[in-house]
Amino acid sequence: MSTISRIDVYKLSIPCTEPMVIAYGESAGGENLLVRIETSDGLHGMGEGSPDYYVTGELQSATFEVGRELARRMIGTDAAAIEARVAQMNGTVRFHPSTKSAFETALWDLCGKRAGLPLYELWGGENRALETDHTVDMATPEVMAGKAADLKQRGFHSIKIKVGRTLREDLESVKAIREAVGEGVSLRIDANQGWDVPTAIATLAEMAPYAIEFCEQPVPVWDERGMKTVRERSSVPIMADESVADHHDAFRLAAAGACDYLNIKLAKSGGLSIGLKIDAIAEAAGMRCMVGCMEETRLGLTASAHLAAARPNIAFLDLDGAFFLVEDPVTGGITYDGGEITLPEGSGLGADIPADYLEDLESVSIT
Repeated sequence: MSTISRIDVYKLSIPCTEPMVIAYGESAGGENLLVRIETSDGLHGMGEGSPDYYVTGELQSATFEVGRELARRMIGTDAAAIEARVAQMNGTVRFHPSTKSAFETALWDLCGKRAGLPLYELWGGENRALETDHTVDMATPEVMAGKAADLKQRGFHSIKIKVGRTLREDLESVKAIREAVGEGVSLRIDANQGWDVPTAIATLAEMAPYAIEFCEQPVPVWDERGMKTVRERSSVPIMADESVADHHDAFRLAAAGACDYLNIKLAKSGGLSIGLKIDAIAEAAGMRCMVGCMEETRLGLTASAHLAAARPNIAFLDLDGAFFLVEDPVTGGITYDGGEITLPEGSGLGADIPADYLEDLESVSIT
């Protein structure tokens, strides 16, 4: 048995190149959590969590303290017993999904290294073609159209547009972007809970001529009935995001017929195990999934890419968080060619952060 001998928990704060504006607020950067787990056989695994107060209910300061307690309880336990470690975390703290995700990713990284397999292969997947969209946040229609045109030039074939303002503002932005990129680029929109039901129905009807691939979270997270109404009244497919945190939410939404697609984010699901369960429920219900992100570095995004490669039912990727950060401390990990993603070679996660970079971060070590 390979036991956990040391856990280091770090605060990782990286600003955005410019503030990102969406329907419920503005973000200045990633205030993330790193977890590094060492085992008695000399291996180590890395994981990253990206808390967001408006989505996961977490702050970095709180995830750090919860991480300290989880680490204290895990010392000396079996690193390979991931289900048991997840149950242990759930028995220690009820919420804190991004914190749990960081720990579980580190455990899966260790599992893959011990097996000599990349994570997607460990789960029975293959190194299939993956392609992400790139997000355009809220600004004037002219600025948004300019950003979209630049993304097309850089090789992105799918663009996600942040909406959730008034009908006129959102319609003008989508119209300007479609005119800027032409018909060969897929446009997706994300309202981030910004509309009520009548506004969502009216706005989506007005946007129909611009060939919208799908709309994420048109109404507030609590309004499941409203989301179903929007779905029934709109020709644009509806994707649940903030409404689907875990597999229980996935089952409820699928049973209610409230949406067409589900967005899996490790930060809100609590980890890769639940991400796999969400996709299994969606596939059983005839629904496809997207893997999305918060403001992770390529470390966290690589974990999500492994999940996507392992499950063909994950048809859409929104793994662009690292593009918005001012620095990239990750070695290995996924690489990009425009929107095309290449998974790293090697076992486990295939991504790490150098020790000399970690030395400068606020941290706590538990042995």
